[in-house]
Amino acid sequence: MELPNPYLPGASSLFEQLDKKLMVVLRDGRKLVGYLRSIDQFANLILEDVVERTFVDKYYCDVEQGFLLIRGENVELAGEIDENADTGLTQVSVEELQKLEEELSKPNKSVDTKSAKNTKHVDLDEFT
Repeated sequence: MELPNPYLPGASSLFEQLDKKLMVVLRDGRKLVGYLRSIDQFANLILEDVVERTFVDKYYCDVEQGFLLIRGENVELAGEIDENADTGLTQVSVEELQKLEEELSKPNKSVDTKSAKNTKHVDLDEFT
């Protein structure tokens, strides 16, 4: 990937991404996908046709958000999306993703009992 001539560092480099589809990662971990419509000197972004994308394992779902103004201080990462690239991810509904999340968050009892056997109780009073 070549840098544009002239290269503009910082927020001004996003001017080249105007009207392109971006993924924006926020400080709180949310991932937003939408078309960049405007930017200012503080890296505040205006995105159109925004969806919040949530990932679980090899699956993801999109929840429509519409038109968003994102404060620049909340942007951790922003980059153009190649829609033709094969990501190996499968899009599912919100309900299906929630079920997958619940299944993955259930504790595996065989692992818990095994780790409990390998855990030794230490009395901290003997170190004082």
